[in-house]
Amino acid sequence: MIAETVCSAVSAAGLGIAAVTAYRKRFLAAARIAAYSLIPIGLVMTGVVEWAADTAFSTTAWAGVVVLGGSWALFATTRAVERRRGGTPAERKEARKAQRDAVAPAASAPSLGPGDRASDRPAVTGRKDSKGSPDDFSDIEAILKKHGI
Repeated sequence: MIAETVCSAVSAAGLGIAAVTAYRKRFLAAARIAAYSLIPIGLVMTGVVEWAADTAFSTTAWAGVVVLGGSWALFATTRAVERRRGGTPAERKEARKAQRDAVAPAASAPSLGPGDRASDRPAVTGRKDSKGSPDDFSDIEAILKKHGI
């Protein structure tokens, strides 16, 4: 009974605000406010509010919510464990078979050879080469000249 009264009061207040908005020549906004304010009274007339109020104060309904939450927690936990293990048993079996059937499943990355890469390339310094320009700045100078800077 109280929920129906509150919904009716909210609808009446919304329609009043819509009327004031329409008086201010904002008809589109007034129509939208009126549409929103008619929703609570429509819910009362269809019986949804009574059903929701009965459900909200029902211990059986809350026990059902707890059971649904526990079910969701079980699903989430089993899915997390399944992801950590690498899928379902059938998926793991197929992955092992695919690894055995691969051309070189245990091959490592190509080696770099006897020398290490750092000693093979020359050190980059700010010294000038035989032309008299710095190593890294010739292309930058060309770009700046192209843009007229």
